[in-house]
Amino acid sequence: MAGPGTAQERLDKIVRNIAANMVADVCSIYLLRSGSRLELFATEGLNPEAVHKAFLKVGEGLVGTIAETALPLSLPDAQSHPKFAYLPETGEEIYHSLMGVPIIRAGRVVGVVVVQNRTMREYDEDEIDALQTIAMVLAELVGQGDLVDPAEYTAVDSRRSEPYIYDGVGLAEGLAMGVAVLHEPRVAVDRLIAEDPQAELNRLATAISSLRRRIDAMLADEDMVPAGEHRDILETYRMFAHDRGWRDKIEEAIKSGLTAEAAVERVQMETRARMGSVTDPYLRERLSDLEDLANRLMRHLVGKSETAAGEVLPEEAILIARTMGPAELLDYDRSRLKAVVMEEGSPTSHVAIVARGLGIPLVGGCERVLERIEPGDVVVADGDTGQVIFRPSPEVSAAFAENLRIRVERRAEYAQYRNMPAVSRDGIAVKLYMNAGLHVDLPHLDETGADGIGLFRTELQFMVSATMPRLAAQIELYAQVLNAAGERPVIFRTLDVGGDKVLPYMVGQREENPALGWRAIRLVLDRPALLRYQLRALLIAGAGKTLSVMFPMVADVAEFRQARQILEVERRRLERLGRPLPAAIRVGTMLEVPALAYQLPALLPLVDFISIGSNDLLQFFFAADRGNPKVSGRYDLLAPSALKLLRDICATCTAADVPVSLCGEMAGRPLEAMALFGLGFRSISMNAVSIGPVKAMLRGLNVGEFRAYLERLIDGPDRTLRGKIESFARDHGVAI
Repeated sequence: MAGPGTAQERLDKIVRNIAANMVADVCSIYLLRSGSRLELFATEGLNPEAVHKAFLKVGEGLVGTIAETALPLSLPDAQSHPKFAYLPETGEEIYHSLMGVPIIRAGRVVGVVVVQNRTMREYDEDEIDALQTIAMVLAELVGQGDLVDPAEYTAVDSRRSEPYIYDGVGLAEGLAMGVAVLHEPRVAVDRLIAEDPQAELNRLATAISSLRRRIDAMLADEDMVPAGEHRDILETYRMFAHDRGWRDKIEEAIKSGLTAEAAVERVQMETRARMGSVTDPYLRERLSDLEDLANRLMRHLVGKSETAAGEVLPEEAILIARTMGPAELLDYDRSRLKAVVMEEGSPTSHVAIVARGLGIPLVGGCERVLERIEPGDVVVADGDTGQVIFRPSPEVSAAFAENLRIRVERRAEYAQYRNMPAVSRDGIAVKLYMNAGLHVDLPHLDETGADGIGLFRTELQFMVSATMPRLAAQIELYAQVLNAAGERPVIFRTLDVGGDKVLPYMVGQREENPALGWRAIRLVLDRPALLRYQLRALLIAGAGKTLSVMFPMVADVAEFRQARQILEVERRRLERLGRPLPAAIRVGTMLEVPALAYQLPALLPLVDFISIGSNDLLQFFFAADRGNPKVSGRYDLLAPSALKLLRDICATCTAADVPVSLCGEMAGRPLEAMALFGLGFRSISMNAVSIGPVKAMLRGLNVGEFRAYLERLIDGPDRTLRGKIESFARDHGVAI
């Protein structure tokens, strides 16, 4: 390959050497042209006049079948095979046995190398392995571009070359277009031939040991412990990492003369080829697991980082991952990361919560996405609809670019509202707060002109940490939040963990209905040391300031009394120690459980404020899991029954002179927020990106007029009032 002469001359020499060394009467090399036709490029034994004149379509004949399936083929009597296609110009009718293997480069078939014999020869496994090794070396020669224009190397499998549309699940809103970056990058093999096979075997052994230790560590620390989809994947990885058959195949390839990396790549090629012919979903998943594990092993061999977070991202990066944790997402350069697309994920997954907080569009539920993407491919990701498009046509790209431009202009338009008061056309003032949970959220306070933080999710600090945050770390974060807010109020929600939010260092348990299970206030009341530790940090951080704390998932007044008593114990402790205390302490509760709505007369005298968590309250109200796509859209948040529930809670709190707010997805959508204002809410909290659109809507709304309109409809027979509220907004020039 490295010798003198043109690429064609070297190819002619290669087929002569292969035929001689494999004791074959014929050796031929076919290369792919224009993605669908195989051309005879060199031969030893067939009619030399047929070179560059003999052609087969992909899937035609035995050579075409090898290219189509990407699988080796060995036949003692090739002419008796039903797929045999006779090419008279080659003179191959006198040859009976045939062995061929695909030439694969970058996961794509670019050609086929074939040997033939006059006798009915049975080719053994060693000979097939040897020819596969030769094919890997040939792939490098083909890749140099001297034989065929690289532009012609279109994959036989068009999945990786043509546009492809996924209808996934939108997990974090937003629209982005950029280039694909693999969260776990593939490794390019530069060195194929081993100088010292034993040294390569030793490198493999070291890398496999390192890989096993890494998987064991992930299983010990993973945030899906002790059960869950992510853990099941890692358990499968561990099983394969200890599989002797998988390791033997790699070792055999090394003994045939390949480097450890090249040997792993060859076994990967076999796995990919098998994936193409397997239709059983379970088997495809297991082969996909094996492919992922091989990628991890390659990174251990070359000493490359596990993820792309340590690399320089392109300006507009769309991250493609099978799955990932929230801490991994935080490792990336957020100025360049525009969206994330995952095979897995749910709206309540930790990474989805963090992505929403960071304002990064996220789409999940894209099955086998890694099989259909190449690094550098153009990707459009729509976190609103869940649609993802790989390699979009110029027309689609232009349409999305226009959509993005409009969104950017709207954001600039909303920015002008930052310093304007949140007041309706008829003079009704509303407090628009933002939701937060991490230090990176704090700059949004000034950027959006939010009136404060209506919900600070304290659990996010716990979720993104591999170990329990120490007291000093909690105090530091809470103090930073209060300092950033200045005179603006901040409401801290105590830990809402448990159920499906299992912390990496907390032993959880599988539950039939985690949303209704051992979580939030139930968990910390059973483990009061956890709550005391956090409340102590909040009290210390709030020294000299107003501290507002609320408890999540309270279902009974007795639970609130118990939690408030723990807060009082911690306050007295600090007082005894002579530690500075907050200037004022306000204590409230989330109203997320319908049962608590019927205990308001007993609850309201005990609280300083109420915050309605609409996400959980309404999923419990309708008995519909918001994470289940089969039922999540079945009931509308703007159904009269839901609106009456919210109206009655708001009215009861207002009559008792107890401030009431609402935080949740409902607050961040202009149309739903409009309904809330019509119901009497004068304080809501939402993601930072929603404040501009909601304020723009409010400033164009006559709340009194709309409230009267809504009251006339709310007792009617409609299944939802969405259409009528939209009509009112349209008729009255309200921006929704």
